[in-house]
Amino acid sequence: MAIRTELSLRLPNSPAALAGVCRLLSNERVNILALGLDPSGQLRLIVDNTLHAVSVLREHHHVVTEKPAIVLALANSPGSLAKTLTLVAQAGANVDYAYGGAADGATGAAVVLGVDDAQRVAARAGC
Repeated sequence: MAIRTELSLRLPNSPAALAGVCRLLSNERVNILALGLDPSGQLRLIVDNTLHAVSVLREHHHVVTEKPAIVLALANSPGSLAKTLTLVAQAGANVDYAYGGAADGATGAAVVLGVDDAQRVAARAGC
């Protein structure tokens, strides 16, 4: 488990909205490590250079919030996520949202967990 800063912003429901944010970050050499987009337009991102990404997004009039999130690096095998989520549950944490994945055939997977207090949950889960 690692604690990373998650960026959150709202996108309009338009064909180019997500592509525009991804292109903007790409042009600034910011790598998107994980992303989740819900039907309401809420975009959540984990990136390799948070400070630069926030600056660039705000320069382009995006309202960006920052929040600690738990990023899990897991084996891409049955039960890996369940085992880790059991530790999170035993730490008394409620998972508010999650997103992640792995490429077919990849040995590793990544999952981002949104919880109330990421530092406390990570410490109590023993990771």
